[in-house]
Amino acid sequence: AAGRPRQAVTADLVRFASLTDELPSYAAQSTGLISSDVPQDIQDRYRLYVGLRHSSKPIVTGTFKIEAFKVMHEMLAAVAGDAETLRDKPSAIFDCCPSPPLKWSDLTAQALIDCARTGLVAELISMPLTGATSPVTLAGAVTQHCAESLSGVVIHQLAEPGAPIVYGGSPACFDMRKGTTPMGAIETMMIDGAYAEIGKHLGLPVQAYMALSDSKLPDYQAGMETAMGAVIAALSGVNNVSGPGMLDFESCQSLEKLVLDNEVCGMALRLASGIELRDDPIVTPELMREGIERGSFLALAHTKRWFREETYFPGEVIDRNALDEWQRQGSKDSLRRASERVEKILASR
Repeated sequence: AAGRPRQAVTADLVRFASLTDELPSYAAQSTGLISSDVPQDIQDRYRLYVGLRHSSKPIVTGTFKIEAFKVMHEMLAAVAGDAETLRDKPSAIFDCCPSPPLKWSDLTAQALIDCARTGLVAELISMPLTGATSPVTLAGAVTQHCAESLSGVVIHQLAEPGAPIVYGGSPACFDMRKGTTPMGAIETMMIDGAYAEIGKHLGLPVQAYMALSDSKLPDYQAGMETAMGAVIAALSGVNNVSGPGMLDFESCQSLEKLVLDNEVCGMALRLASGIELRDDPIVTPELMREGIERGSFLALAHTKRWFREETYFPGEVIDRNALDEWQRQGSKDSLRRASERVEKILASR
């Protein structure tokens, strides 16, 4: 039923990959859905296969079985042309997760080694939970995150010095009242921002699970938590944000939210690009004089030259109409607009 979570099937993976491929604020796709209609032993390989078939964007993925990596590497190499081309320009990131506190399993340690030896990008996903699997203080959680991540760097670089690696994570401020791991908590985002500073200090690209929500629906809470996360990620210099489209503590994907989050990410990217000086300051008095004389800057050549580069113009899911125009178009809320946008995009594929 609409508005209720369910297990994903192949058709959902196809829609997810196809939709991501059409949304311009996303530089990569993820294998964030697992198909329940195939055998469990091949789910990691199958979700990669579907992503490669239905989107041309680079992909963030991971293994569930040690033996899966070889097959997944072969698929990626086939798409790239051959293994050496893939090594020179890797098109996939593999998440590699330590087990808090301070452990690496055979599966994830092997994933680090396999990525290093093939040239695919390894992404460290340390997951301390304050007061549960890490110290309760934010500083303590950041310290543990650093120790787990640096141990992963050592494993990875011993396998192949200089191999590409991303300093990332999915920590959470554990909610003692509910027994949950809120990714939308401000303290979770503070941990993310702190470890981003460490990663940058080490000279590594940084990933974080941000721009997502613990809400069960794409509602006000979802928008608030997602937007806060995206803005904090942008200001913290996070290079790879995992999370758009996610609800319910990283356990649910919403296509409607994915469309709405595309606009959140577009605005966050605009924020990160900052304010630029477009003209020689010496020109400003002349420009002001011309605008004052005309009584408007609308028709100035300067306005025509720069307005598209200065402004991020969101898609049709964001309402900027006057009230009467909004009413004329059906008085639709953002969720309804997003639902219609999902179907419109997928129908055009």
